[in-house]
Formats: sequence, C-alpha cells, structure tokens
Amino acid sequence: MENFVVSARKYRPQHFSTVVGQSHITTTLKNAILQNHLAHAFLFCGPRGVGKTTCARILAKTINCEKLGKDGEACDQCNSCQSFNKGASFNIHELDAASNNSVDDIRELIEQVRFAPQAGKYKIYIIDEVHMLSASAFNAFLKTLEEPPAHAIFILATTEKHKILPTILSRCQIFDFKRITPADIVAYLEEITSKEKITAEHAALQLIAQKSDGCMRDALSILDKIVSFTNGQLAYASTLEHLNILDEEYFFQFLELLEKEDLPGVLSLYDEIDQKGFEGDTVLNLFSSFLRNLLISKDARSIGLLQVVEAFRKKYIAAASKISTPYIIGALNILNEAEIGFKQARNKKLHVEFHLIRLTYLQQAVNFIQDDGVAKKKRLDEVKPVAFKQIGFVEIKDKKIKSPETSSPLPKKQEAILKIEASIIEEKKSIPEKDIIPSEKAKEAGALKKIREQILHRKLEPQQIKSLTQDALFEAWDGYLQKLQENNQVTSHHNLRTSTISVINESQFDVFVTSRIQQQFVESERTNLLIYIQDRFNNPKIQFSITLDAEAEKDPMPAEQSLSQRDQYLKMISMYPLVKEMRDQLNLDLDY
Repeated sequence: MENFVVSARKYRPQHFSTVVGQSHITTTLKNAILQNHLAHAFLFCGPRGVGKTTCARILAKTINCEKLGKDGEACDQCNSCQSFNKGASFNIHELDAASNNSVDDIRELIEQVRFAPQAGKYKIYIIDEVHMLSASAFNAFLKTLEEPPAHAIFILATTEKHKILPTILSRCQIFDFKRITPADIVAYLEEITSKEKITAEHAALQLIAQKSDGCMRDALSILDKIVSFTNGQLAYASTLEHLNILDEEYFFQFLELLEKEDLPGVLSLYDEIDQKGFEGDTVLNLFSSFLRNLLISKDARSIGLLQVVEAFRKKYIAAASKISTPYIIGALNILNEAEIGFKQARNKKLHVEFHLIRLTYLQQAVNFIQDDGVAKKKRLDEVKPVAFKQIGFVEIKDKKIKSPETSSPLPKKQEAILKIEASIIEEKKSIPEKDIIPSEKAKEAGALKKIREQILHRKLEPQQIKSLTQDALFEAWDGYLQKLQENNQVTSHHNLRTSTISVINESQFDVFVTSRIQQQFVESERTNLLIYIQDRFNNPKIQFSITLDAEAEKDPMPAEQSLSQRDQYLKMISMYPLVKEMRDQLNLDLDY
C-alpha cells in the first residue's frame, strides 16, 4: 500500500513563485539574491501556517543554486538543488528551538559555524520557533549573530516576535508575514482538488477558507479530513456538518422571526439549534458575526469587508436594506452583554433565551427612542424667544417718569413696579372688551390703584451715603455684635467684641486683633460683616483690613500642656465653631 502524504507536505511550495499570499516578501528576497545584497541574518515572523519555514527553505535552496534563473528562482537541476530536494544537503542545518533551547545547543551550533561549506557558497542555519530560546542561549548567540563568518547566513522564524530580545531584533533583517486571504486560499484549494481529481463545490471551499482563519496549513488539513469523510465529494452540506458550523440560514430565520416579534418561534428555533449540540456562547458569537456582516452590507464602501460564502452575499445585501442601523447596533450591544455574562450564568440556556427575548422586543424600544427624539426636536423647534415690550413714558397724575432706557437708573423696586403696570396695560389692550368679566375689571382697577399709590409714596431720590466716622462705626459694630448674639454665635461674638476698630478714611477702617485665633474668627466673618457695614452706611466702597498686634506676634507660643476632655472640646469649638453648631443642631450630649 502506498504511503499517504498529507497535502500540507505534498504541495509545499518549492519556489518563490508558488508561495501563496506573500508576494511582498518573495519579491524582496528574489531581488536581493539577484543583486547579491543578502543580509547575514533574517527574521521571518507572522501567524502560524503562512509560509515562514517554507520561505526559509526556498531561500536556503536558491542561495546555493549553481544555475540561478534570471527571475531569481532555483533551477532544480544542479547538484545543490537536487541534494536539497532529496534532503541530503550538508549546507543547510535546521534547529528546532522549541526542543533545543539551552545554551549548550547554541554553543554547539556556533562551533559548526566556524567550518566552511564543502560545496556551494553558503552554509544556512534555519532556527525555527526562535522565541523559545532561553535568555542565556540568546546571549551566547549575540556575538556570532552580529559578526558571523562570510559563509554563514542565519534564518530565524517565529510566531511571537515580541518575545525576542531587542538586541537580537536589531541584528536581523525582519520580514513580517501576513495572513492569507480567503480568496487566495480558495484559489489554491481549487488547484489542488483539480490535481487530485476531487469534486468540490466552490461554496464548500469558501467554508474551509473561512474556518482556517488565514492559515494555509489548517486549510489543507481540513481539506484532507473532509475528503476522507465524504469519499472525495466535497459538498457544502457535508462540509458544514463535518466542521460543526452553524448554518447562516438559521440566523436569517432568526432575523425574520425577530422582525415579526414572534417570541415562540425564536425560542423554538434556538431549542432546535441547542438540540444539535451547539453551545450557547457559540450561538451568541456567530449571531454577533451575522449582525456585523449585515451592518457592513448597508454601505457600498464597506461591502468589501464582507467575507462570506458567495451564495449568501446577495442575501446579506437584501436583508441589510430592510433593517435599520440603530436596531443592528442595539442588537450587537445586547449580544455583547450576553457573551460577557455567559460564563457566570448557572443556567446557560435560560441566559441565552433571556437575551433572545430582549432582541425580540428591541424594535419597540428603538421606535420609542426615535419617536421621543422626534418629539423632543419638534418641541425645541417650537420654542421662541420671549418678546419683551419696551416701556416708554407712563402717565401718573400728569407726571412723566422716564423708563430705564432713557434716564439714569431707577431703584430696582420702582423699576419693577413700572414694568408690572406697563405689562398689565398691554395685556388689557390685547383682550377684547366683551371678554372681560366685571369682577376682573374691578380687581384690575384695584391693583393699578395700589401700584400708583406705592409709586407716589416712594422717594425717587437715591439714598445719601453716610459718612464713616468713629462714632458711627462703633454704633454699626455694636449692631452686628447684637446680630451675632441673637443667632447664638457666641464664639464669633466674643472675638469681634474683644477686637479694636479704627477709621482710616471715608471708605476704609482697620480691625486690630491680639491673637491668630482671633484673627481667624474675624476673617471668617469678613463677608457678612462687610455687607452689613456697607448697607448701614449705604456705601459699597467701604473695605476693612485685619491687623495682628505686633507684640502678640512676638510672644512665644505657650508650651503644650495636657488638657482635659472638656478643655479639649472648648479649644476645638473656639477654633472650629461649626463643631458647636453641629452639636446644637443634632442635640448631642457630651461625656466628659
């Protein structure tokens, strides 16, 4: 019986031109070989199964080719190429760093580097999974990697570039491999199925490409497995069943039921999926991907991001045109919450069903928000600026009083009365005479009469500013002290009463205090005291300063002494009067 060789090995590329999806790298390497601009160390990094080791072997083979083609490809005819193809080349050494990661393994490799090749120009050392080397192995490798012999070339390959020391990265020419696109994978699979004479539906190959997630090796492994399962007949249905993928038709059915708000249908369809053995988190994840595809199908600019089986492309576009963007975004948010909470849920099925119920009635919430938003917008549009009526001359017993716009500012109360009277008169004019009830006429006449009397008895002259004299200041000061006493502000009253005041000029006076604590209490009353004094003298320009007695400033601080609990409390309320106010308001008792 003939030995079976898996497709990943049987169809491994032997030339740069046959490498799939990495043209940006293969072109660079071929040009470097043709121009003889080869680096002494290469680092190939990227996801698994995208051709890193394959390109490393092709590069090693092409470098030593004796009859290099004009396109930079190996000839496959010379002794070097033939020995490489048979696996008998002495110029190529491969080291698996995953299992040979110690410093001794690297030292052994370094010993081999010293010897020149028996045939050919270069000895190539391919180190796969180089990120698995230990720190000591990396350090032992540094010097040789930086200054290798002229005949040595190192090709390092890794899937985790971030784990490699920066000192290693700086000594290599780095090539980043990318994931292979589904279209390239499908084209390569079609080529293989044609060579192997396998009947394969295009949709089935697209499904394999999606499942492989950009990894050609995985795609070829899946192909071998399904070919064995179906006996060489790759149909979409059998591929779907074997890969255990939830058919997208289920989600289109979900969408129709959600549009109808058919809750029993939604729950029955989920139960059917659950009976097939699909886990709840898988359903939530695939449903999110389905809605994502719907969202990008709504705009022609993003349609290129839609990576689905060709048969479903038109169906996605048709479904996307019938569903609103706010609904899709709201559904994605619900599914995201469901996925986050799935692991913590005890009843997994109930957890999924609960969020499907939310999805069923999501359209009502979207409509409500949209309607409410329209209503709010309409109400805002209806808002108009208030039309203020300009007050002109108001006749009062053959006297004319000018409005604030045409004369010096009137007292606020008088101005308010004038505006009220004018507005009443204007409203009176806007109401038809027949609609005014007699009783209302009497009330209006009384209100106008009262306003006129207030205006006539009001003195229009501004109040005179009182002179700031020492006696008048003492009188005002005593008035504020009495106010503090009435408000039970004992501490503030005591500190202000024991201070000394002195007039400096018509708008300035000074307050002398004998201690810093007294100064703090006077400062705490500054705002209220200043307002009181300014109102008393009808002079907003009055200000005062607080001066600490110089002798008190020089006095040394008394030595700390042990205080009883009562003395501590008295000292505390002298410094922080709010503590006493809090005690009085809360009616607290003290335990001395």
